[in-house]
Amino acid sequence: MERFFLNLKMERVWRREYANHQEAINDVTDYIVGFYNSQRLHSTLGYRPPNDYEREMAAEQPILVSEKT
Repeated sequence: MERFFLNLKMERVWRREYANHQEAINDVTDYIVGFYNSQRLHSTLGYRPPNDYEREMAAEQPILVSEKT
């Protein structure tokens, strides 16, 4: 979470001046929903956006416990 908030500040908040609190809320929401989760590549996810990674993992069949032993 610390890295997420650092990225949020570096990539969005510190680059803008907000007229009011609501404008900041809208902009941060747009960053998270419209960019961070859907477009920004994450190295720990194989350089894929979280939404793509989650879709791929949901499509895979789960490993049953009995298959591992």
